[in-house]
This record gives sequence, structure tokens and C-alpha cells, in this order.
Amino acid sequence: MRADRASGSRTRRSGYSVLPTVRSAQSPSRCASAPLPCRARPVDRPIDTRLQSTISAVVRAAEPAGRDCSLAPAADEGFIAYQGAAFDAVAIGASAGGVTALQAVIGALPARFPAAVFVVQHLDPRHKSLLADLLGRHAQMAVKEAVNGERIEPGTVYIAPPDTHLLVANGHISLTSSELVHFTRPSVDLLFESVAAAYRDRAIGVILTGSGLDGATGIRAIKEQGGTTIVQDPADALHPSMPSNAYATGCVDFKLRLDDVGPAIVRLVLESWTTPAEDA
Repeated sequence: MRADRASGSRTRRSGYSVLPTVRSAQSPSRCASAPLPCRARPVDRPIDTRLQSTISAVVRAAEPAGRDCSLAPAADEGFIAYQGAAFDAVAIGASAGGVTALQAVIGALPARFPAAVFVVQHLDPRHKSLLADLLGRHAQMAVKEAVNGERIEPGTVYIAPPDTHLLVANGHISLTSSELVHFTRPSVDLLFESVAAAYRDRAIGVILTGSGLDGATGIRAIKEQGGTTIVQDPADALHPSMPSNAYATGCVDFKLRLDDVGPAIVRLVLESWTTPAEDA
């Protein structure tokens, strides 16, 4: 596995320390006209057709005549200082152990963060979620449970409601109670696939602690559209299988300890970076 990866680093403008990285040697250039395929994932991908069908249905439903389909914030929305941001969307998936991990990551993002953040945390479908309140106590950004049809705004964290898939289409939130994916709803894969389709190379996908396969297909989708991908180091995760399975796709740009994930997202979105170092 080590032969398929290269270590690299990027420089930055402000006072942050240089980010330690593990970068896939097959990661496409963000300037490439067509993204390169990731290394073949060592597990079957039986849900791809269902994912695409669900996403296509959501996109069709979100296209009434006259709707403003712009994904970028308007100039009068208070984010003028960040017009040069490199990314517009950050999608985060977590499962077991995810609340504490999400508090750390969301808490590291600044109040005037120029990207929208979408979160899927596997939750007990039988109970009302308190996740927005729990994350909001640690956040500088606005944190809310997503509402079907609402316009996506930068500087806001949108959380999938219990037992409901969260997708994005044409600058708006779309919630659906379609079939379970990997025995769960909401699905990280569904969110990531829709974010990849909507934001392409201006999306970041992040997989944190959790059990199971959910998120591996989504990480591949974001990478194949030219986006950037991060996993929590499985050795640092309370439950390592979700980040491990995502990492095994060969479509991961950065494998980081939890404390580094939030600052890394900030640097990626807000700062100009140099080309990664040559393969070690």
C-alpha cells in the first residue's frame, strides 16, 4: 500500500504550521481537464446505480422553471473577503464516535467561513436529534438541521435529520426517505455523491470515525470529480473501519489526526497552496 502513495507538504500564507500529509500518488491534478481514476477499491460497489438514480431524481425535482441554480454566494451576502476561496462545499461523514469528532472539526472552522458544510452522522432513527445543539455549542459557524428545499448559504453547517438522506442539488437542500444505503439512513455515500455532482472540483470530502463501509463510494465520487478528500487517521479514530475503508480506495489526499482535520479544511479553503512535493 505504501508504494501507491507519496508524502508531500504544502506551504501557506498565515501563521499555521505546515500540514503533514499523506497524498495518493494517483490523485489527479486540480487543474487536469479529466480526473484520473483512483486505485480500484477492494470491495464491491453494488450501490452505485441506486445512488445515481436517487441523485438524478433529486436533481430533476429541484429544477422548477425560474429557479436560481447558482451555487456561489452572491456578492452582497457578506462573504466578499473570501471570493478567492478554493472550495465552496465541505461534506463530512461520521458514525460511531462521531459526535466528539465533529465537535472538534466544526469547532475549528471560523465564523465567516466561505463554504457550506454538510454533515451526515449516523443517528438512532427513533429519537429526535440534538446534534445541531451539541455542535452549535462548540461552533463559530451557524449550525442547523437541514430543511428540505432551503437555499444553501456559505458559513452554515447543515446536518442531516435522523432517518433522512441529505442531498444537495442546484444550490438547495434536498431531503429524501428513499431506501437505506449500507443499512443506514442518512447515508454518507448519498451526500458525497450529490456534493460531487453539484460542486465537482470545489468540494472537500471528509470521513471521520465510524463503523462500516459508508463513505467509501462517496470519497471516490468526490475524487473522481476533481475534489479533495480527507480521512481521519484510522489509528487515531475511536472506530477505524469507516476511515480505513475510505483510505483503501486509493482516493484519499490527506490522512490526518483528528486535531489536524479542522485546521486542514480551513487552510485548503482559505489559502493558496503550492504544488505537493515529489514522491518520497
